[in-house]
Amino acid sequence: MSEPPGTVPEKPARRAERLGKVLTTRAIVLAGLIVVVVALGTLWLLLALFGDGTPADQAQLDVFRATGNVVLGAGGAVALVLAARRQRLGELELRRKEQELAQRDHAQKHVEQVAADTAAHQQRLAEDARVDAAERRITELYTKAADQLGSEKTPIRLAGLYALERLAQSTPGQRQTIVNLLCAYLRLPYALPAGPPPGHQGDEEFEVRGTAQRMLANHLYPGDVPGVTRPEFWPGITLNLTRAVLCHFDFRGCRVGHVRFGGARFAGWTRFEDVEFTGYAIFGGSTFDRSANFVRARFHGRAVFRGTTFRSNAMFDEAVFSDEALFGGPRMVDGVPHPDGAVFGGTVSFAAATFARDVVLEDTKVADEAAGHVWPSRGDSPAG
Repeated sequence: MSEPPGTVPEKPARRAERLGKVLTTRAIVLAGLIVVVVALGTLWLLLALFGDGTPADQAQLDVFRATGNVVLGAGGAVALVLAARRQRLGELELRRKEQELAQRDHAQKHVEQVAADTAAHQQRLAEDARVDAAERRITELYTKAADQLGSEKTPIRLAGLYALERLAQSTPGQRQTIVNLLCAYLRLPYALPAGPPPGHQGDEEFEVRGTAQRMLANHLYPGDVPGVTRPEFWPGITLNLTRAVLCHFDFRGCRVGHVRFGGARFAGWTRFEDVEFTGYAIFGGSTFDRSANFVRARFHGRAVFRGTTFRSNAMFDEAVFSDEALFGGPRMVDGVPHPDGAVFGGTVSFAAATFARDVVLEDTKVADEAAGHVWPSRGDSPAG
């Protein structure tokens, strides 16, 4: 039967639900009335036909009674089948609704997951873009500052140093790289001016190199308050100043990792007092033009001073050597041992110095044996 034009077609699920409601109300009432009417009519008919009480009437009533029982039993069976079918339809409908609900939940979760993945992807893209922009900015700043260090003009070189310092302070991951650049600058060839000591007003390059030295010392100084570290301190830094020319090198109280000063020239006074070398410290072949102060210095790693020339006083009072302290002894050159001891031109003092391992003074030399030297209690005596 077609629906009237202009009406909205009814969904199958809603139509089945509506028909189920009709069967459970009108159909049941109507069926009950029909059963009552049929029962009353049948009773009246039986009384009219077999109400005389004769044996024949009694036999026929028994037959009708048996037949009625069979019919009632069949009707009951049919009713049970219908009830079972209705129960089955109800269960199927419930299962269908549960499946629809599960599908909706799955679809909703899928939508939410897609939205979350999209948001996370966008966030990663934004973070990657931010990191790329930051790295590009760091690279540009680093490149520009490095170019400034190569300028012939002193103010531009100083500007490059200060730009590198700011970049290192704000970007901890770039500190070692920037320190390596500062050390490379200090390793560049530099001729000390003749006449007055280094540091006179006319030497512009000395000013630039002194600024670089002060920057390193400032950022390798943890502070003098126990348990409190200065925010300007750069931990875990290593230095490579091999064969560098260093003027009035002041590293008092600094804390540094591995250091290489092999072959370096320390012009002017040098102060390493209270310095903490957390790694090895290599000074082999270096030259100290004036006094070298290592008072209370702490060497946690190997300390190598073989072949070092101290032209003036060398003070290691109260220094602590936790590993080998090599001021002399043979070194291998192409597989052949060569004696290589430090040379002390002034007074040398190891008063109250502590040596956890061997201290080697073999092949070391002093210019004046009567200068009041204080040697460590362990190790070989230096030659005169």
